Amino acid sequence: MLKTMAAILWKDLKIELRTKESMSAAFVFSVLVLVIFNFALDLDTAQARRLGAGFFWVAFAFGGTLALNRSFAIEKESGCTRALMLAPVDRSGIYTGKFLANVIFLVATQVLILPLFAVFFDVPVGNRLGTLLLVFVLGAVGFSSVGTLFSAIAANTRMRELMLPVLLLPVTIPVLLAAVETTSYALGVTDDASFWFKLLVVYDVVFVTVGHLVFEYVLEE
Repeated sequence: MLKTMAAILWKDLKIELRTKESMSAAFVFSVLVLVIFNFALDLDTAQARRLGAGFFWVAFAFGGTLALNRSFAIEKESGCTRALMLAPVDRSGIYTGKFLANVIFLVATQVLILPLFAVFFDVPVGNRLGTLLLVFVLGAVGFSSVGTLFSAIAANTRMRELMLPVLLLPVTIPVLLAAVETTSYALGVTDDASFWFKLLVVYDVVFVTVGHLVFEYVLEE
């Protein structure tokens, strides 16, 4: 499993470093959403700080969905999906490699848009930067665990660009809500987010486990 995971992860990272398709699309779309929120809503500093976490994760959700659409599209377009199914490797290793690559792409996108988010909404991100980065990782893990699974399903449909958000966004509402609340805490807007932090961790554990267990059957379909 570890060899399969490492091979898939390294392949996806090399492809992304060469093409920059997923991260550039997610970054541009996320920045566009933040710009629209910033200029369309006439908010004072207090309102912007209070609502900023929600804006950030809305931008992330749409940009991340765009990036996840490419997760299995490369194999589908090049005809490698059949080769993955026939290869004598652990299917859960394929899922883990894809999942980790997506987490890296999503966290990198979050880090890139964070300075722009801080400028647009005048939020202090340095006070609890470690907590904020932890929330980013946990949110990306939860979003990617479901998104990688649904990306494999959507890749086998004719309308994968439409199918993935339809499948993904309703299921990821809990992790997005938890991420918004814990980000608000990291930004100093709320005083306590222990329940939401626990929900974020539980969601990650449950759906990473589910992804490992059911991916073999998803790939066969």
